[in-house]
Amino acid sequence: MDDKRGSKWRRPLLDCATARFEDAVPVQPFRWSWGGRHFPGWYWAATTGQHVGFESWLDRDRLVLMDFDPAVVGVVSQPFWLHWHDGERERRHAPDFFVRRVDGSTVVVDVRADDWIAPRDAEAFELTRRACAEVGWGFERVGTPEAVLLANVRWLSRYRHPRCRREPVAARLLEVFSQPGPLMAGADAAGDRFATPPVLFHLLWKHELSAEQMDVELLGPRTVVRPAGGSAG
Repeated sequence: MDDKRGSKWRRPLLDCATARFEDAVPVQPFRWSWGGRHFPGWYWAATTGQHVGFESWLDRDRLVLMDFDPAVVGVVSQPFWLHWHDGERERRHAPDFFVRRVDGSTVVVDVRADDWIAPRDAEAFELTRRACAEVGWGFERVGTPEAVLLANVRWLSRYRHPRCRREPVAARLLEVFSQPGPLMAGADAAGDRFATPPVLFHLLWKHELSAEQMDVELLGPRTVVRPAGGSAG
């Protein structure tokens, strides 16, 4: 693990059970090189107000979905190396993400498409799962997200920054959609058609409002928007 001061330390896994890895510095750099096989970069997470690194578009897509998840309060990429011996040689694996949830629980996440898991990777994921169970952490290996939900969340992510919330437009939108109604009709009722949609999309990103069936239909003028806590799909 690298802490935010840049120092490194190595400990038995059980000693790390309560460590705040969400505050760690990634153990590997995220740098793009010409002709490289990966597509690394940095994503600004509204959840933390900080940039989080990713190694591929699939990593980035999963990161956007985690940023949208209201149960997530902390996320960092590649927070530590997990070392072990496979009987022949020393090996190590850096999980893609460490996630802290609102209830204080922890989830370690590895991202890999189902059809891109080599036997060596499957072994690393299984060992990581068992190691996480030993210290009371959850573990998930996630693949390609559902296309429609991802498209909708990526659209809303354009409006994730707090600057998109403008008053009194936000208050007016919350009032208009206190009763479920079509997205564009409600935006028109709340004010200027060009000024209200960015605020509306921000409220949807923040889960102050919800949109029905976001996992099966692309957001559009007739999408039903309702108060948070209603059916969002």
